[in-house]
Amino acid sequence: MTKGASAPSLKHRLEYAAFRFLRGVLSILPARVADDFGGMLGGFVGTLLRIRRDVVDENLRLAFPDQNDAWRRKVGRASYRHMVREMIATFRMGSTNRDDVLARTTLHGDIDGLMAAVEAGKGAIIVTGHLGNWEIGGASVAVRGVPVDAVALVQANRLFDREIVETRGRLGMTVMPRGAAPRLALKSIRAGRVPALVADQNARKGGVFVDFFGIPAATAKGAAVFALRTGAPIFLGVSIRRPLPSLAYDVNLERIPAETTGDMDADVERVTQAHTTALEAWVRRHPEQYFWQHKRWKTRPPGGTGLHPVRY
Repeated sequence: MTKGASAPSLKHRLEYAAFRFLRGVLSILPARVADDFGGMLGGFVGTLLRIRRDVVDENLRLAFPDQNDAWRRKVGRASYRHMVREMIATFRMGSTNRDDVLARTTLHGDIDGLMAAVEAGKGAIIVTGHLGNWEIGGASVAVRGVPVDAVALVQANRLFDREIVETRGRLGMTVMPRGAAPRLALKSIRAGRVPALVADQNARKGGVFVDFFGIPAATAKGAAVFALRTGAPIFLGVSIRRPLPSLAYDVNLERIPAETTGDMDADVERVTQAHTTALEAWVRRHPEQYFWQHKRWKTRPPGGTGLHPVRY
C-alpha cells in the first residue's frame, strides 16, 4: 500500500473478494464454456432485464436510420451477447499469458509503420474505440514488443485498480492514469513509447464536436493533440472478434493522417474527425461488436439546430 494511503474500506474488500471469486470460477471453466455462458448471460441482460436497452435502441436508430426495426433489434440483442462474452474474456485475462495472446490474435494493417516508429525512437499514438475487445487489442500489440502505455481511469476501489494494473503489466502494458495523461503521454511519446487511448465516449467538456454516423459527437481530442505536438504517427487500432465459434481476434492498425497547417484548432478537429471516421467504418462492418450501451451523443453542440433528436 502506498505510504500515507488509507486502508481499503470493508465495501471495497468485499467487492474485491467477489471479483476474485468470479474471476476464479470463470478462469477454471474451459474457454469455450465460459464464452458460451457469456453469450447466454448477455442475451438475458439485453432481452429480459433490458438494462440500458432504451439507450441501445436509440443509438441504433440514430446510427442506422435506413435499417428497419427488426434489423436494429437483432443487432441490439447481439451487442449484449458480445459485450458479456468480452467482459468474461477480459476477466479471464488475469490468468492469460503472452503465448495465449499471441496464439489468439493476428495483426493486420500498418504494423510495420508502428514498429518502425518505435524502433526509430519517435514513439506513436494508438487510438481506439469500444469495438470488439480493446483490452485484448492492446495486449496483442504489447506482447509483440511494442511499449504500450494504456491511458485508463483510476478505479475508486484501489484493490481492483491494482489488479488491473498487474494484469496489464504481466502482458507488457503499463498504465497511465487518465487525469495525468496530458503530461505523461507527451513524456511517453518523447521516450519512444506508445500511449493507447480509448477515444469514442461522450466528452462532456474539453472535447471537440466531430461527425459520428452523421451526428455531431463530443469527442476527446487528446490523441490528435499528442500527435500534432510531437509529430509522432497516430494509428487507429481495432480488435475484431472472429465469427463464432472462434475465440480469436483480428487486430487492425490503420495510419491516420496528421499533418500540421499552423492552425492548431483546425488541425485538432481534422485529425479527431479522421480517426472517428475510420472507427465508424469499422463499426459499420461489425455493428454487433460495438458498445451501443453508452450515451454517445448526450452532450450537444451549442444551439443544436438541425441535429437529429437524441432522446436519452
